[in-house]
Amino acid sequence: MKILAITSCPNGIAHTYMAAENLQRAAAKLGIEMKVETQGSIGVENELTEQDIREADGIIIAADKTVVKDRFVGKKLLVVGVQEGIRHPEELIQRVISGDVPVYRAQLRSAEDIKQEKKSKQNPVYRHLMNGVSYMVPFIVIGGLLIAIALTLGGQKTPGGLVIPEGSFWKTIQDIGGAAFTFMVPILAGFIAMSIADRPGLAPGMVGGFIAANGSFYGSEAGAGFIGGIIAGFLAGYVALGIKKLKVPRALQPIMPIIIIPILASLIVGLIFVFVIGSPIAQLFEALTSWLAGMQGTSSILLALILGAMISFDMGGPVNKVAFLFGSAMIGEGNYEIMGPIAAAICIPPIGMGLAAMINRRKFEPSEREAGKASFTMGLFGITEGAIPFAAQDPLRVIPSIMVGSMTGSVIAMLGHVGDRVAHGGPIVAVLGAVDHVLMFFIAVIVGAAVTVGLISLLKKDIGAPAVAGAAALGSPAGTAAEDAGTEPVTTTASAASAQERTGDEASAVHIERLTDILTMDLIDLDLAGASRDAVIDEMIGILERNGAVRSAGDFKKAILAREEESSTGIGLNIAIPHGKSDAVLKPSVVFGIKQDGVDWKSLDGSEAKLIFMIAVPRSSKENAHLKVLQMLSRKLMDDPFREALLAVKTKEEAYRLLDQVH
Repeated sequence: MKILAITSCPNGIAHTYMAAENLQRAAAKLGIEMKVETQGSIGVENELTEQDIREADGIIIAADKTVVKDRFVGKKLLVVGVQEGIRHPEELIQRVISGDVPVYRAQLRSAEDIKQEKKSKQNPVYRHLMNGVSYMVPFIVIGGLLIAIALTLGGQKTPGGLVIPEGSFWKTIQDIGGAAFTFMVPILAGFIAMSIADRPGLAPGMVGGFIAANGSFYGSEAGAGFIGGIIAGFLAGYVALGIKKLKVPRALQPIMPIIIIPILASLIVGLIFVFVIGSPIAQLFEALTSWLAGMQGTSSILLALILGAMISFDMGGPVNKVAFLFGSAMIGEGNYEIMGPIAAAICIPPIGMGLAAMINRRKFEPSEREAGKASFTMGLFGITEGAIPFAAQDPLRVIPSIMVGSMTGSVIAMLGHVGDRVAHGGPIVAVLGAVDHVLMFFIAVIVGAAVTVGLISLLKKDIGAPAVAGAAALGSPAGTAAEDAGTEPVTTTASAASAQERTGDEASAVHIERLTDILTMDLIDLDLAGASRDAVIDEMIGILERNGAVRSAGDFKKAILAREEESSTGIGLNIAIPHGKSDAVLKPSVVFGIKQDGVDWKSLDGSEAKLIFMIAVPRSSKENAHLKVLQMLSRKLMDDPFREALLAVKTKEEAYRLLDQVH
């Protein structure tokens, strides 16, 4: 007999894997073949295949969140809560064996179900886009800041704009920054395509992105920018995916992902850009340029609105370049009051988004707030591309907000007769003395940025209340909402500033395959002295601090207690797993402690905590290290002999050897 199971909880952490482990153990005891799919916070693991379902004699779903059942039509299906999978796995299996389980029938879907299904289909697109953006961001930061530094320290004013002398040291720095920018769009497109079609999509995506960024392929001086890169990435990804799904002779299968798919997909995407998408865009840009040139004598306010909108629409892309080139051409004709509004509009998107991200903690994730600092800095140097990461992630709210802000600043600059004698923008040109009516220029920038901040604050949704995702008490509803939201608690004391000295790579550099990757014998205490939960927490944080894992015990304790307030981390079976993410944590670490006489941790099953694991993770950790550790612990701690062996250890060496089995 073969039985399948799915386990899942709203938190997607401890209970999901505890139920899976207990069901598998019970099946092995009864001599039943079982495969368990877990739908946890890390994603779907051990996914059930069509063949698995076809061969199965019954399916058990032990979950406290919605699991799609359409694939189980015609099969005996038992649906219970995740706690049943943890506490009564043998009884569930016996019910399936006895046949005391209904056969699942297809059901008519309500309008709400259909609406939710359509909504869920949008998620992969968002995921693919975010994959490309995450890889693109470092290139924007490198390129933007290096060029800005080179212009500031080595730039010289000329009628044609800020120029760095050929052969100078700062010219080399500018060239390095420029090289980083050339990779920006191809990287964006390549990793969007890779997210869709896996590795076979990477090369076609990058080729398509390169063509999109270089208008020479289709007769245009301006490329298609990051918007073209997004189109190229999705086009390449789905073309590669389509080719990947074709049935081919077995002899061709080994070379499909490395030769056939990349070549065909690159060729298709390239030809579409060169012969279909590129030419119409080039013609549109020529028409826009002629239109702008014909408007300067009619309405300066309308012209300022149009230029401000164009500058911020694609942030350094082709539309931006048309307006910028128009302003540059007017400098050559001695009309500096066209470039003045453009210079103000250029810096408003990155400055506005940078301020919005740094000021409004409810609207932006910690990583976005960090990106906001780089965006603000790039804005000071007139680099509009600093706002691209925000626009790519949430275009429907960000692009209108920055457009209105740039339009506002552009109009104020036009009314204030702001002139710019060099083909560049941002406060840097004012500092270098290239701007006429400097006061009005700064008023335009400040008001425009304020408008952007206000609109973003109004339009962008809150990211949710801070909380650490983690193991909740068995069946406890209190912790589910926060953990399902996947948000983290953040300590916001003075230590946060010093934490910025570390890079995100430092915080996420530890690769965790087993518990002992982040646990040493110095982090083991076999005789905890604390008589209460809080006393034990203080004791274990003290161990972290003495071992250089935490810079501030008080700050990290706030993160731990914030998690405990959501719901107890006493998961039952004499186990507690307090955990938190904080700027105060210097490196991912786990402290293991034993309290033989137990301590009240408010576990739902009433058991006192004797085996206590404290997980500490830096806030800047890019990987959800605490989730992985929780998953490993939850599975292993369901083993009764393992728990008993841990409680019986006499030395740290014994404990370490046992904990080395947790992986």
